[in-house]
Amino acid sequence: MTLTHDSTGAPIKGSYPEPLWIQAVQLIRGQIDNGTLKPGMRLAPERELCQQLGISRVTLRKALAKLVEDGVLSASHGRGWYVSKGAKAAGKEWPNSLESFSETAHRMGLTPTSTLLRAEQVGASLDEAELLLIAPGTPLFHLERVRLLDDVPIALDATAILVAQLGDVTGTDFTTASLYELLRERGIEPVRADATIEAKSASPHEAELLLLESGKPLLVMRQLAFDELNRPLFTSTIRYVGDRYRLKTFFARSGSPAQPADEPGIIRPHG
Repeated sequence: MTLTHDSTGAPIKGSYPEPLWIQAVQLIRGQIDNGTLKPGMRLAPERELCQQLGISRVTLRKALAKLVEDGVLSASHGRGWYVSKGAKAAGKEWPNSLESFSETAHRMGLTPTSTLLRAEQVGASLDEAELLLIAPGTPLFHLERVRLLDDVPIALDATAILVAQLGDVTGTDFTTASLYELLRERGIEPVRADATIEAKSASPHEAELLLLESGKPLLVMRQLAFDELNRPLFTSTIRYVGDRYRLKTFFARSGSPAQPADEPGIIRPHG
């Protein structure tokens, strides 16, 4: 196993918000998810892994123990560490329906968490005001997070939502909180979303946050969500890791049913 290094020469960063052992878990799990490490493969010796990751053996063993606990790795006494034959990648298909990131994760049997990057109230820009049909300067709550499933970074999520709709979120823990749940508590339900998706290369900053190589593919989704009265609720930009995300959709000819009855609307994990 050879782990990919970034431009600084080390994939694990002491300045990153997550503890070193969690970063190691995410990096190894990420290489299993993208197929670099396949079921049955043996990892490099611990000394080599420590050198590649730039961490101590104590930190490495904590990460490996967590991966064993999760059923991702298995240990063979005197022979090393192996990718479990039942290990599953986190990159599953998302449904063609509008549901929160947390809802999707729980339905798939995964644990959603977030690393908070930004949470602040600012006035709406001209572009935001045009999208949300509000006056420039109207208070918006900006929330930016790294979204993770089972500690694997999946996406960068930046959302701008009307403060009047969201209410007071002082003290809210956005590492685990769902925007959809907060809206639901106020009697507000997103019912549809308009979205566009395009491919782009990860910038150095995006790659660092998502534990990728700079230039790796991202799927960028820009979305505008509406309530039951067809009023804009929030706008968001989500940058998904290309090999950890698949969108399930469908096509129908004119005159055919617009969509399957059990798969309304479009798209993706959020909130």
